[in-house]
Amino acid sequence: MRLPFYQADAFTNELFRGNPAGVVMLDEELPEATMQSIAAENNVSETAFVIRGVEPLRLRWFTPKIEVDLCGHATLATACVLFKRKRAGDDALTFTSQSGLLTVVRDGDDLMMDFPARQGTPVAASDELVAALGARPGEVVSSNSLMAVFETQADVAALRPDFEKIKALDALGVIATAPGDDADFVSRFFVPKTGIPEDPVTGSTHTTLTPYWSERLGKKSLRALQISERGGEILCEDRGERVGIGGRVVIYLVGEIEVGGTPGCHGPDA
Repeated sequence: MRLPFYQADAFTNELFRGNPAGVVMLDEELPEATMQSIAAENNVSETAFVIRGVEPLRLRWFTPKIEVDLCGHATLATACVLFKRKRAGDDALTFTSQSGLLTVVRDGDDLMMDFPARQGTPVAASDELVAALGARPGEVVSSNSLMAVFETQADVAALRPDFEKIKALDALGVIATAPGDDADFVSRFFVPKTGIPEDPVTGSTHTTLTPYWSERLGKKSLRALQISERGGEILCEDRGERVGIGGRVVIYLVGEIEVGGTPGCHGPDA
């Protein structure tokens, strides 16, 4: 069985930056174990599987280790592939997912997703979190991940976390954030439990970052940078119970994968 496959860099307009995502086009859903194996073989932060032929389109996301209930950059990559390759006449797409209905709207080269907001709750900075980060944040907010707020962009850039200690925390991962020098705010995301020590650029964390920084800065529209090694730019809008998260995508690879072949040199013909 041969499946159309794409790889794209999300939240960037430059190749080899942003966050790489795999996109697999399906006519019907594969067994979960097969999708997980494909994601592990791809070995990028997330691989999205989109089931066509139904409306709304069905979307699932897998890291190399687990399925996740929400992924921004792979959703953005999927929408870009569909707009460019399959749904060129459309300016909006709707997906069903484990996080409910998600929409992506195209405005020129910018794509804007509509996601549910994840409001955080202030908590104390535990000794375990401080040890894991190697620094004490000024504030901590808890959602599905812990968000550690620092004073400056330089503080966030200087972090050298202990990933084994991050993994032991009672949270999906740790977001480190601060006001930005050249943006409204910056962030990094450490999530070793999913097989990703540091995610290059993360859409889903901005469901918590956006309402926090919107309230703190008194702005509904914000520009954010994720200051990982690859780096990326995220456009954010506070919409109350929802958030707009957007950016650009560069398609890197177009091809197909073969599933269910026999052992040996029996892959697709060159």
